[in-house]
Amino acid sequence: MARTRIHIRTRIAVGAAALTLATAAALLGGVLRDGASQAARAATDPDAAPALQAGFALGIDTRGLVRELQSRIRLTPKDAQSLALLGLAYEQRARETGDSSYYTKADGALRSSLKIAPNYMLATSGLGSLALSRHEFRAALALGRTAVGISAATARNYGVVGDALIELGRYPEAFAAFDTMARLRPSLSAYARISYARELRGDRSGAVAAMRLAIDAANGQPEPMAWTRVQLGKLYWNGGRPAAAERLYREALAVFPGYVYALDQLALVEAAKGRTAQAIALERRAVDRIPLPQFVGTLGDLYATHGQTALAAKQVALMAVIVRLLAANGVRTDLEAALYDVDHGIRLTTVVDRARAARADRPSIDGDDVLGWALTRTGRCAAGLVWAGRSLRLGTPDPLKVFHLAMAQRCAGRPAAARVNFRRALTLNPHFSVLWSRVARAGTAS
Repeated sequence: MARTRIHIRTRIAVGAAALTLATAAALLGGVLRDGASQAARAATDPDAAPALQAGFALGIDTRGLVRELQSRIRLTPKDAQSLALLGLAYEQRARETGDSSYYTKADGALRSSLKIAPNYMLATSGLGSLALSRHEFRAALALGRTAVGISAATARNYGVVGDALIELGRYPEAFAAFDTMARLRPSLSAYARISYARELRGDRSGAVAAMRLAIDAANGQPEPMAWTRVQLGKLYWNGGRPAAAERLYREALAVFPGYVYALDQLALVEAAKGRTAQAIALERRAVDRIPLPQFVGTLGDLYATHGQTALAAKQVALMAVIVRLLAANGVRTDLEAALYDVDHGIRLTTVVDRARAARADRPSIDGDDVLGWALTRTGRCAAGLVWAGRSLRLGTPDPLKVFHLAMAQRCAGRPAAARVNFRRALTLNPHFSVLWSRVARAGTAS
């Protein structure tokens, strides 16, 4: 899932010397406990693992795995399985490092595998996962459906399909795909998707319950244990329970030291407490480890609120570099880039057109939200109000979207309605945005 997809940077766990069929399951998220017999089963039953898109795996040295697979392919260049595994390993490296050039390498390896074995599900599903990572959601949907056609009993294929449908705004179909996934094989990845579906529909308690099942499914696996705790923490954070969220973020760091997603979220906690220097230090650690756009953006905003304008400007420049690198490796960030530009007053003369094109490509509630925000921020208030309202059509308790609606209402000359929604956003989460929470607080009195 883009935000919806469970983007997890993972470390894998088999000794590099023992590259067996278990490697496929590990790269697909395998939790193999029964040795060789289960490894053999995993080759024909990839749902022994959660899901390729989740990126969960058991601690393998991915760099060593890449080298070993490359050596194997040099000896047997027509080995479709090794090529597919290499493609998956490259995807894994992209998740681990934030280096999008691995996506280009993954694409080449997976397509080479399919040239040798055109109906190979491992490679087909791997390309679907890659398309999701690149935000090519229509291609991901087609590949996911092809994988389902090859094996309708493989649960993780429905995860690829459902994630793509979410980003295309086809919510009933997406939720049905997630239900099928969970029915075929209950797993961490299925529970996490069910949790997100419930959150989208405004069922926060149901979302929490499903994420707790995901936490139980992750037991004994450090990074999945950390990831699920961060996701549950986010549910609490956006539900106005910062202490519960902080406790889960710290638990995540205890089970997986240095986990960047926990560092990122703890930075927001510290900022909410007014401890901006500590927040900057945490976000800096996350950026230094993996310079993901969302980390860089948050760091820049923290610098700006702390009065460090030169350092904030450096993060804006770094963001532009990252977006160019992502685009060079086939990753589409049009929607995210438009949102960043709207928030920061960058290229506003073209931002509405860019947001409209991005929303056409991703006609989801997120696409509606960004287009509405772009229209509002450029003074096209009536149109902004329409799209801001559409972004909340599922009943999603998203304080940022509620804030955008309030801003559109104020822009359109509806101050009383705006005050109601400023209060609603702050009730959901008083610290929903480094940039905009203070604007919402001021808006309740205006």
